[in-house]
Parts: sequence; structure tokens; C-alpha cells
Amino acid sequence: MVTRTIAITGASGLIGSALASRLTSAGDRVVRFTRTGTSSDSTIAWDPAVGRIDADRLKGVDAVVHLAGAGIGDKRWTDDYKRQILDSRTKSTALLASAMASLADGPRVLLSGSAIGYYGESLDTEFDESSAAGTGFLADVCVRWEQSAAPAVAAGIRTAYLRTGIVLSPAGGALKKLLPLFKLGAGGRMGSGRQWQSWISIDDEVSAIDHLLRTDVSGAVNLTAPTPTTQAEFTRVLAKVLKRPALLPVPSFGPRLLLGGELADALLFTGQKVMPGVLASSGYSFIHGDLETALRHLLKR
Repeated sequence: MVTRTIAITGASGLIGSALASRLTSAGDRVVRFTRTGTSSDSTIAWDPAVGRIDADRLKGVDAVVHLAGAGIGDKRWTDDYKRQILDSRTKSTALLASAMASLADGPRVLLSGSAIGYYGESLDTEFDESSAAGTGFLADVCVRWEQSAAPAVAAGIRTAYLRTGIVLSPAGGALKKLLPLFKLGAGGRMGSGRQWQSWISIDDEVSAIDHLLRTDVSGAVNLTAPTPTTQAEFTRVLAKVLKRPALLPVPSFGPRLLLGGELADALLFTGQKVMPGVLASSGYSFIHGDLETALRHLLKR
């Protein structure tokens, strides 16, 4: 029996596809936003770039999980691509929030994507949801991304911002990119290795989102495991799980040359220690609380 109808943007992405699978397995009806064609029983047509959305299809939907946005690490950070990263998040969120706010019988819950880049970078500060926004491009994107949901908040729609950390999955993201090197024994720590990596397994990511759909939590929520680790420790544990050496550090000049300095620094050579305070206080129980357990499960080791 269908218990809820949940609409998902970015449903074909790493998190969105895993979330859709979990929800449908639990008996929920999932409706996917699509930029191609027209709406159907299982899709909602929209085009955030031109401000178009089939808002009527939101009637009867219980909640929306908004995960769409141009990939942070997909391309070099040219000025044009940085604008695309920002606009793909702010325009889509504002369009969705306004459409939801306009409906008397529309969704009353919005879980809107964000990221731990909100806090900026630090080697020694521990961040939770009460921490102030940091500085830099990613922090600015996250601040403006969250602000774009204001129409939903003003309409009394329960709105939570999913400040997601590094999602670990062999199917995509950072872990998928690292695995070939580490399996060859060519992996190593990035730079000094002192930078923090606040990670979460894909299982906990989607489980936590489902948990937030069922609770009354609003505002910022850090989706990170309770045991952030340094990059050097992450490297050591991944090599241990794969039973491969990881002896040589990766000098910063190579990735900076390949990706561009700003992108390489943001993704590889800086980080932040982020704790999931709101999740913990809301009663969420982590499936994978430590890195080695998570990696062994994900990699079937």
C-alpha cells in the first residue's frame, strides 16, 4: 500500500536514484521531475533555466526532496561554469519553493539540498548547524542556495536544508574516482593529509533523508557521519580495506594543473570537520558510524 507520495528533483543522480529506490521499496510513490517532455503520472515537467514548472502536478504530493544542481567537480571552474553551479541551484530552488507556496493543497515538506561547503574550510574548527557561514565560492553558493527556499519557509512549509558531506558510494562521487588508483596500489594522501573529510555512506544519506521526511525537523541539518576523519586517515583506511599499499603522497601541483587551482583546493586539499548534531538530537541512528565499517560494507570486503 502506498503510504506517501514523494517528488524528487535530481532523481537520476547518485543520491536521488538511491533515495527513489529506498522509498519505492518501502511502498511510497515516487514522482520524478523531468526537463524533457511533459508531465505524466510519474513525472513533473519543469525547466528551471526558463522558470517553467507544471505546478499543478504538485497537488496531492506529500513532500519534495530537491537534489538537482550542476556537478561541483564535473568541470573546471571557469567563470561561466561557476555561474552555472550557482544558477542551477538558486533558480531551481526559488522556482520550486514559489510553486509550492502558491498551492493550498501542495506539499507541506521541502527537503532542499545544500552542502557542508557552507562552513568554509578549516583545519582546527569543529562545525555544527549553529556555526556561521564561511567564506569562499562554495560557502557563498550554499548560503544563496538555502536563501532561495525563502518562499516555502514564508508559506509555512516545513523546510530543511540538507548540508551533505562527502557521500561514499562505489557507484559515483569521490570514492568511485579513487578506487581505480587505490586498487592498483597507486593511491596516496592528498597534500598534507591534515585536511578534514566529513563523509557519509550512501546508505546513511538516503536513510537520513527518509528519517527527515518522517520527523518535524526544519532548518539546517548536517548529513555527515559522527566520525569525520583526516584525509591521511581516510587514505590509510581505504588502503587497508583494499589490502593495497598507499605510501606515496599526491603532490598538490598535479591535481591543480589538471583541475585548476581553485577546484583542486576545494575538493582535495581543504576541508572541514562537521558534526551531525541535529540528526543525533532527532533520534537518527547511523547504519555506518565509522569509516572502516562503511567501506567494508560498500566495497563488500
